[in-house]
Amino acid sequence: MRESIHKYFKVGLIAFMAYPSMIKGEDPNALESLKKIAYDDYFDAVELSWIKDANIRKEAAKLFETAHMSVCYGAQPRLLTTGLNPNHIDEAERKKAEATLMEAIDEACELGSKGIAFLSGKWEQATRDQAYQQLLTTTRNLCAYAKTKDMIVELEVFDYDIDKAALIGPAPYAAQFAADMRMTCDNFGLMIDLSHIPMTYETSEFVVRLLRPYLTHLHIGNTVCRDKNAEGYGDLHQRFGFPGGSNDTAEVLDFLRVLKNEGLFKADDPMVLSFEVKPWQDEDPDAVVANAKRVLNRAWALLED
Repeated sequence: MRESIHKYFKVGLIAFMAYPSMIKGEDPNALESLKKIAYDDYFDAVELSWIKDANIRKEAAKLFETAHMSVCYGAQPRLLTTGLNPNHIDEAERKKAEATLMEAIDEACELGSKGIAFLSGKWEQATRDQAYQQLLTTTRNLCAYAKTKDMIVELEVFDYDIDKAALIGPAPYAAQFAADMRMTCDNFGLMIDLSHIPMTYETSEFVVRLLRPYLTHLHIGNTVCRDKNAEGYGDLHQRFGFPGGSNDTAEVLDFLRVLKNEGLFKADDPMVLSFEVKPWQDEDPDAVVANAKRVLNRAWALLED
């Protein structure tokens, strides 16, 4: 493409993945990592999660407002690091998950985000339908509260049998859920991640075409999911080029091509397209971020006008 990718997308970085010391919301040096992102004009958006220190939250909000960046809030760590499940069939447990997600809405607002994203919880075949209804309850309550703050709620589509084993997806099930949600909530959307598509045994074309009416947010990353015995197996968001990985430049190019063909290059209202990449073991986080930028730059250069 001859035109800049920044015309059609707000390119972002998931801070708590690139700098995983932040994932539990307790990193006393979080601002140092966040400053690296704010100072890098490659990024138009940043994705934060919980920051338990009120002073750091205040400084982070000021930092990204000064940098003129869009802030997004990923509430996934509030669930994944605590075991809370928004579709738990036990109502008391469901309410615990809902409570932390309500807190996430307040914190997101404080940080300058216009919404939150989260994921569904684990499920069992025998109680799948009941879990689905529980997730509808949680998500509708979140959307109602977010509406009072002029915010949106996004559900990220995950794998259902490899790593997170989340209730939503695969893509057809995500489409069903999104359709049910949109019947009553116009501030609900879906987030898809290129790294999750191989884990649901689907293709970018199938997922994007099916979920297009509901898509509000995009992630790109890598995964190792073909060989259970491979190093790094699972939803660990390794760098592009990681041995045994499913996604690299060719797959990012294919994803971009599908987005373009489906009319999702919107210069007047660009979606956030964020890297979800994480250092493996002792890898340098900044090198992993630079890797992701190079891959996206190459894929964009190869994309036909």
